[in-house]
This record gives sequence, C-alpha cells and structure tokens, in this order.
Amino acid sequence: MDTLNPNIPTPELARLLTTAASKMKEYRLPYLTPQLLLRVFLDDPKCGAHQILSRLQQERGFDLADLTRRVEQMTRSSQGRDAKFNFTDDFGKDVRLADELLVVLDEGLSIAQARDELKVGSGHALAAMAQPNVTTYGVLQRIGVTGTAVIALLESVAQDGTAVIADYIEEAKKGSAPPLYERQELLRDLNSLLALAQRRHVILVGAEGAGKRSLIYSLAQQLAEGNGGNGIRSVVQINESALLENPLAAVRAGMRRASGGILLVPGIERFFADRLRQQFPEGVSRELHKALLSNEQILIGTTTPGEYDRLRGHDLIRQHSNRLDVPPATTKETIAMLNFHKQRLEQEYEVEVSLAALETAVQLASQYIQTIALPAAAVRLADRACALVRMALSNPQTAYPGIQPNGRLDAEDVMQAAAQMTNIPITKLTEDERGKYASMVDHLHQRLIGQEEAVLAVSRAVKTARVGLRDKKRPIGSFLFLGPSGVGKTELAKALAEFMFGTEQAMLELDMSEYQEEASVNKLIGAPPGYVGFEGGGRLTNFVRERPYTVVLFDEVEKAHQRVFDVLLQVLEEGRLTDSQGNTALFSETVVIMTSNLGSPHMMVPLIGERERELVMGEVHRFFRPEFLNRIDEVVMFHQLSGDHLAKILDLMLAKEIKLALAQGLELALTPGAKAWLLAQNTEPQYGARPLRRIIARHLREPLADYLLAQERKEGSTAVIIVDAAADRLKFQMA
Repeated sequence: MDTLNPNIPTPELARLLTTAASKMKEYRLPYLTPQLLLRVFLDDPKCGAHQILSRLQQERGFDLADLTRRVEQMTRSSQGRDAKFNFTDDFGKDVRLADELLVVLDEGLSIAQARDELKVGSGHALAAMAQPNVTTYGVLQRIGVTGTAVIALLESVAQDGTAVIADYIEEAKKGSAPPLYERQELLRDLNSLLALAQRRHVILVGAEGAGKRSLIYSLAQQLAEGNGGNGIRSVVQINESALLENPLAAVRAGMRRASGGILLVPGIERFFADRLRQQFPEGVSRELHKALLSNEQILIGTTTPGEYDRLRGHDLIRQHSNRLDVPPATTKETIAMLNFHKQRLEQEYEVEVSLAALETAVQLASQYIQTIALPAAAVRLADRACALVRMALSNPQTAYPGIQPNGRLDAEDVMQAAAQMTNIPITKLTEDERGKYASMVDHLHQRLIGQEEAVLAVSRAVKTARVGLRDKKRPIGSFLFLGPSGVGKTELAKALAEFMFGTEQAMLELDMSEYQEEASVNKLIGAPPGYVGFEGGGRLTNFVRERPYTVVLFDEVEKAHQRVFDVLLQVLEEGRLTDSQGNTALFSETVVIMTSNLGSPHMMVPLIGERERELVMGEVHRFFRPEFLNRIDEVVMFHQLSGDHLAKILDLMLAKEIKLALAQGLELALTPGAKAWLLAQNTEPQYGARPLRRIIARHLREPLADYLLAQERKEGSTAVIIVDAAADRLKFQMA
C-alpha cells in the first residue's frame, strides 16, 4: 500500500487531515473522505478554506449553518471506497484514504502548481472539492461555490490560513483594531505628504522599535473615522508568510487591494537589494518599482537610517518618494502608549498590571535597553515581566527568585525582567547610588593595591559625573592611564566595571595592536556596504548597543591607526557612534579608558613627582593631538610597585588560589616563609605584578598537583596542606 508524500500537503492541511482522521471513529468511517475533510473546514474558522467560504457567503448570501448541516449528513452517509493509499498523520499514525480524497489532493496539487505553488493548502483542496468529479460538487454548486470562484479567492488567503493582505481601515471600521496612542505631530507631517498631488510615496525612517508601523495603524484609524484622507480608501499590508510562499502573487494581490489607497511595505530595502542580498525574485521587486512610478496606490515603506543611506542611491527612491523621520518616542509618550497596552497585558497573561510597573518599564527601558528604541523596548520589557509573573503563578517551583506568585505585576517584577534582558545585576538597578559612590575609593582598593593617586583621580571624575555635573551625552568618564606594565592599569579598569556595573564582565577590552592598519577601523564600527563583514556590524558598536552600561578599554592606544583616533574623538565629544548599518550606539553610560606605555621609563619610581610628570606629559603631548587630549577627563599616572605592594598583591592572588583549592576539598595554609620564597622568585620587577601569576602557577599549582597525585585521599574529605619553603622549592605536608 502506498503512502502520500508528506511534502504534498501544507502544514495547515496536514493539521486539518489529522483532525479529520481523529473523527473517523465518531462517524464510523473506514476511510478518510472529502466530505469529512470539508466538515472539518467548516469547523475551523482560522483555516484558509473556511475564510474563502466566509468571503463567498458575504458575496452570495448563502446560509453557512445550512451548508454545515448538509455536509454533516453527507459525511455520515458516504463511506467512500478504498484508494489503497495511506496518509501519515501528525502523530505518525497511518490513515487509509478514500479514493475521492486522493482525487481531491491530486487535483489540488495541479491547481497549486498552475499558480507556481509547491504544496496543497486547504484552499486548493476546497477548489478541488468543487469539481464535477467529486461528490462534494453538488452541495457546493447549489450555493454558488464553484471551483473558479474559490480559485479567484486563493490569493486572498495564505497557505497557513492567514489572510494574504490586511486592510487596517476595514479592521478599524469593524472595531477589531486595537486602541493606539496617536503621535499627533507625526500624523500631521505624514498627512501633509499624502496631500501632495504627485510623488506621494513615503519612506518612514527610524530605528527598530520607534513606532513606524504603529504610525500607519494610527493613520488607518483616523481615516476610518473620516478624518483627513484625501480620498484614501484602504491601508493594506501583505502577510509576511504569503510573501515567503508566493511573493509575486502576494505582491500583486496587495497592489490590487491597495488601488486608490495605501500599501504599507515594512523593510522596503528588501525590494531594492543587489543580487548578492536579494530576498525576492527580480520580478517581485520590479512590481514594486513600477508602483513607485504611478499614483494608482501610495507606497509607504519603512526602513532604518542605515538602510535608507543605501536606498537613496536608487533613482526611484530619490526621485519618487519623500522621507519622513520617525524618532523614538519620548518617555512621556511611551508611558501613555503602555497604558493602551495595559488591557492587552492583563488579558493575555491573566495578571493585574500596576501603573507603577508600566512607569518602571519605561524608565528602565530608556536607561538600559539600546538595541531597541522606545516605545518597543518598554513594551517588550513589560511583556517579559508579565511572563515571569505568569510563570510564577502557574508553576511556583520554576519561578525566578524575587518574583512573587501574587498575580500582580509591580515595579520589582519589571526590575527582575530588566536584569534578565540586560545582564545587569538586579542589585545595581535598585541600590542607592549616593551611598555607593561615597565609599568608591575603599571599594576599588579592595582589588587594587597602591596607586592611591590613580584611584582618587578616577573616583573624583566618576563622582562628579554621577551627581550630574557633566554633559549628559558624553561618557561618564574618559581616562588615559599611563604607566609601565603590571602596575594595575587593567586591574583598575576591571575593578571599576565591577563596582559600577556589577561584574567585571561588563567591560570590552580592545587590544589596539590589532588596529594598526587603516582598514582595521571597520572592525570597530563595521565594514561599509558591499564589503566583507558588513552584515556583522562593528565589535565596538555592537557591544555598546547591547550593553550600554559598560567600561570600554582601549589597551596600548598609542599603537592604533589615526582613523581609530578619529573614532575615539567622536565618542569622547559626541558620546555616540553610528555603525555601517546606520545603527547608533550611545556611550553616555560608558566609562572609556585608554592605556599607554608612553613615558614609562620616567614612572619607574615609587613616587611620581613634578619632574617625572613633566617628562611624561612632554612625551604625551608630542604623540597625541591636542584636540584628543583636551577631550579626556583625566590623565592618570601609575607608579612602579614597591616590595610591600607586591607582597599585598601576592596575598590577593593566593587568596584566589586558596578559594579554588577549597572548592576541590583542599585547605591550603601558606607559611610566611612560603610567601617570601614566592616573592623572591620575581626576577623581573620592572614588569610589576604581572610575573606573580606565572610564579604561582609554576611553583605552587604545578608541584601541588604532583604532590596530590602521589597521596592517598579519602573521597569527600577535606585535606589540610601546609605549604612551606625549602631551599629551592616549596614543600607540602598534609596535616
């Protein structure tokens, strides 16, 4: 017995066939018949076949309930004949098909292929059921449902059952459109462009999430109420699924429906891509290009600023459309917009949403989420927070700490969601900043030994910025760290990241020795269009957009190419960078640190005096341009570490080793002699503390591993090991 090729039905039709198969026992049918499948179509208002029948009912006035009764009777009386063919349902069960259903599927495939479609959907199957060689023909024919009529409506329904096009004016008139906050000034600007006699096409340009499509939905509601319009009778958008299935048919259907109205084209740059990046066949893009040359329908496209920079190179866009910028919503506007989402959130997640929670979502989204603009960033944060509360209600065992299963979304829940979305610890979102920064120096010195002047200089600049005495658009602080290797420049940067942003992982470290070539600046901000790496964006801009609260460390900055300094100048002066794709990264909540070894020989002293400072700054002024130095908040000098400093740093490093060993069931105890012996192995004091890590690995960790492998230890027990100094090595003894 043969089995139906699983690639013939669409997922939608396969689901409907599975549903029909589950009802065969109820109808006492040995085979799956077209009558039973038609009965399932009538029960499923979301499927394409049902939507086509509903459209025909509106046009021809037949009684859908009466049709359902007649098909029910036919289903119970028609047993069908064995086609000797199986269909494997969605659960892997083989279902025997009636011969007429095989005819329906075969005829449906022919209808699909004639339309350049690859699979049979419920609409194709309905058209086949209306053919004279199938017994469902009679019941459909008598009410005017012919094969030709069904085929004519196939373009209006995608293969997944969704409509190929949506008319937002029609939805608004029916009352099915959701309520929206209207941005009156933008609507006025848009209406003024639509009032033009010629060249009425518009490109809405704005960041992701700025509300470009929402502006069109607001326009549709305005037109539905009879306000403005200039004779515009429809606002149409093509379903994305339909664009993927049969783009040419979908675009043509959208054009026809939008005649005398507006066709909304999200991501219009997709229809103007070059051959390497084109998403649609050339004929599809050509249809849209022709529409730009006519006034039969108004095209309103959406795109981002970066994509528009590429688009305006096309004569069609430049000569036949108007640009309208859609900026992100203000926090005040976003709060008003979220109030329109309040009812939806409460219905979808079955939780009560407090106004304080919505205000917190707007505040945190505007501060911490830069990859998406307002209002979308706040809406997504509110959705995420509601999902956490809903999860806590349905399954308290899986709830996140801090989320209470009380069925109410409050500000604390939103903070938890924000911490998840931004990777910023919740404590950093809630702690008292005034008290925290008062103890900044002490906190930094928990990690950094010595360098009091450097710590004070950095703390002073950061505190000044934090109390608001700075340009809001510029970075929190910008520093040039000068000093020899191993004196704590990178460690202070890590300590600053941990103190300000909760983790030392909130730091991007860029080795400027990798940016010595002119083209290497592309690695920071992305390659230009047409070059390798364009799609990936820039390492610097991507990181800061995703984690705006961060420390950016440019290590050995003097090695960078001059174009990199041009980028740095823009960051320090304007606090923003636009990558090659037009996405903007804001640096207003970052700390920018540059390290350099310039003047290091003059800082190889335990105390830097005025003479040393003059010599160092002389080298700095000879190397860096004045406009660059003038934009740095503080030039910080690091002196050579003394023996006492190195001893304290060794203690910090050994504390980490002891903690690591304790996790493995080992309690290490180092004698003062062992520590002194380790310090004595540092034969390169000019490299500061850097050699200490290597000394610990070679003289403590490796011989300890050899010692443990030679010992007998009980599983699960904690061993105490005394570490002391011998003549030329460390010795270990188990207590």
